[in-house]
Amino acid sequence: MQKISIDGAKFYYMLMNASNKLEQEKEYVNSLNVFPVPDGDTGTNMSLTFKAAAQEISGMRNESISEIAKKFSRGALMGARGNSGVILSQIFRGFSKGLENLHYASSGDIANAIMEGANYAYKAVMRPTEGTILTVIREAGEFAIKCEEEEIDTLLEKVCNYAEEILNKTPDMLPALKEAKVVDAGGMGMLILLKGMLDVVKYDIVDELKDVVAREHKFEAQVTEGEQQFGYCTEFIILTDNYDLDTLKTQLSEIGDSIVAVGMDDFVKIHVHTLEPGKALNLGTSLGQLTKIKIENMSEQHKHTLDMEENKSSDVALDENIETKKYGFIAVARGEGLTNIFKDLNVDRVIEGGQTMNPSTQDLIDRIDEINAETIFILPNNKNIMMAAEQAVHLSEKNIIVVPSKTIPEGIAALSIFDENGSGEENLESMIETIENVSTGSVTYAVKDTESDGREIKADDILGIVNGKIEIIGNDNLKVCCDIIDEMVDDFSELITIYYGEDCNKEDVDKMVEELEDKYPDMDIESYEGKQPLYYFIVSVE
Repeated sequence: MQKISIDGAKFYYMLMNASNKLEQEKEYVNSLNVFPVPDGDTGTNMSLTFKAAAQEISGMRNESISEIAKKFSRGALMGARGNSGVILSQIFRGFSKGLENLHYASSGDIANAIMEGANYAYKAVMRPTEGTILTVIREAGEFAIKCEEEEIDTLLEKVCNYAEEILNKTPDMLPALKEAKVVDAGGMGMLILLKGMLDVVKYDIVDELKDVVAREHKFEAQVTEGEQQFGYCTEFIILTDNYDLDTLKTQLSEIGDSIVAVGMDDFVKIHVHTLEPGKALNLGTSLGQLTKIKIENMSEQHKHTLDMEENKSSDVALDENIETKKYGFIAVARGEGLTNIFKDLNVDRVIEGGQTMNPSTQDLIDRIDEINAETIFILPNNKNIMMAAEQAVHLSEKNIIVVPSKTIPEGIAALSIFDENGSGEENLESMIETIENVSTGSVTYAVKDTESDGREIKADDILGIVNGKIEIIGNDNLKVCCDIIDEMVDDFSELITIYYGEDCNKEDVDKMVEELEDKYPDMDIESYEGKQPLYYFIVSVE
């Protein structure tokens, strides 16, 4: 039987099966990480991103290809985690563009969608690197356009075979891949997804998303007298490309305040505080379908806030009735001690995350919505969170500034020089200058056997990393920590700061600090209990 077109149901099952396949293979994709450290999370980030998108289309098998692709793209955009997840979300944003206004798709339409996916992905990356997922999807798209196969299963099979050939060549494009004897992890993830889509067309697989956690929609029936002081925090997304933001804001202002309305291609994200959430929802349904509905009783939030204040905790729900402050801060960190350090530096919200645990774009937007400030700074403190933070900027109406902090010490140093009296731009400039003067080191363990710069590394070896490069290989975390400090200190160094992890003994750390003080009598040496997992030590030299 010829398969020269697919309908919405077939496309739906293609996406569902692809998601399940990547979930099954994510640990294998993780294992392809070049660095042998416990933060190889490309497979996890891609799978979580794709699964978030698949959850968005759950039950939409009877819709058109165009509608499914649109909603899938939105789900990927909001659920994107890590740089690989953000790139993946852009690939499927391009897919959606290529399948626009289609009820059925031919092989030519699918080829065009793959090519559009590559185009969008390249636009999203400031300095594209060949030998990565970008190369795999671009080559796949160019091949698909030239292929001119009429049957979709034949097209996809040839595209998958060609993409695999390109993937196997990635070590020749990136020396780090060749040395580690692996292919690109993101490219492998993309190939798994393409093969998952192919299998549905080829074998008529009918598969739903596995292990889906049902989305919770919180509704309150009425506004009682005791609730009128605060009302309801109402959030939802309107699926429409026919809207006028100014008119929408004016209409919302008639029923509430604290209004945020953000438009993005074919949807609008709404946030409003109102005594009548039903009216806000009716306004939304007059423009299009609603999704991501969340209605919360702010009286309960306020009570929670008061309870938490009694416990001297800053993790409280937002009371928008407080005066808008000039600056707000969001930081990403993992470990109780590091979290407390950021809170002591006046950070409003600390998102638990970092290595192996990258927050999604939606996580960042949720925290942005909780802060009542004119300008909000985001400190990712991890290079793999930077793209999700930048994506959140485009999805928020608030004035957001992303500080390019790629490590915890960079984020702490940047906050320590913040000037409340300066402008946002002036502070960003000062923070960047400060970051450039911070050298970061870390001590962790190897998760696999590999090679680095011609040196053999065995699983469980202790690794000393300085500014992203493995400098020391040893078997004692304290000695490796001292060794990387020796590497980092120069004639201009003034301050050594050590953050020790949850697996470190305080007495041993104190003894090490004493030895360092004897070795570097002219330098200030500070140590803090970071309680971070995976990394015995995070060190900065300034």
